[in-house]
Amino acid sequence: MTNSAAYFDLDRTLMSGSSAFYFGRAAYREGLLPLPRLLADGFNGLMFKLFGASDEKSEQVRDRILESVAGTEAETLIKLAPAVTEELLRKIRPEAQALLDMHEEAGRDVYIISASPIEIVGELAKALSIAGAMGTESEIVDGVYTGRLAAPFCYGEGKAEHIRKLAAEKGYDLAHCYSYSDSASDLPMMQIVGHPVAVNPDRAMESVAHRRGWPIVEFNRQAKQVAKLSAAAAFTVGGAAGGWAAGVHHERKAQDLARARRLRVRRA
Repeated sequence: MTNSAAYFDLDRTLMSGSSAFYFGRAAYREGLLPLPRLLADGFNGLMFKLFGASDEKSEQVRDRILESVAGTEAETLIKLAPAVTEELLRKIRPEAQALLDMHEEAGRDVYIISASPIEIVGELAKALSIAGAMGTESEIVDGVYTGRLAAPFCYGEGKAEHIRKLAAEKGYDLAHCYSYSDSASDLPMMQIVGHPVAVNPDRAMESVAHRRGWPIVEFNRQAKQVAKLSAAAAFTVGGAAGGWAAGVHHERKAQDLARARRLRVRRA
């Protein structure tokens, strides 16, 4: 029995992008999510992939998930899990898989910890053959989701609460445990372990990691930078097109004014 564990955030840490989008797409197929919301989640998923998410955005995702499953039989969401898991497995970063393997070989238990539904991350943990997962738990009464939380939201301080509870149950020494995340929102879970590691950190996380001497791991930074540059290029092209149109309009206006002046001179 080990006294050490490694906890991995999911979105933008173990995988690229947002797991909530894939859950939303599966929910749409089952009629649990309207198309406009799916499209909005697709756009938000792209922005999350490029720039991360704020606390407000994450709480909105939580509320949408709870709202979308309210009144639904729990068995329905459980049936969605395998299809969503299959898509998420394709998004697991090879470098992240190497870290999972490294900790398992070192005799540590490995867990996913995510704001995504426990039904999804639990299935993903099984597919990855790791010790388990912690995720957002929706209340179930008589086999039906109520639309309320059954445990602390697995985000921010809520992640730290989940880890403390698990450590007490399993006998893990947090001083010997590891946490991996990209986002400053996960600082509570990073600060309670002896070995926090920043992965593809956002600016705030990177700043804290530098100040505290935490290791920083970059997964596929080049691809991430290309994606950001592509987004920036889209805005630049749009700006250039707008500038070109404004320039053409200005030139035509100047030409029209010059013609008008010439006509006035001839009449005079």
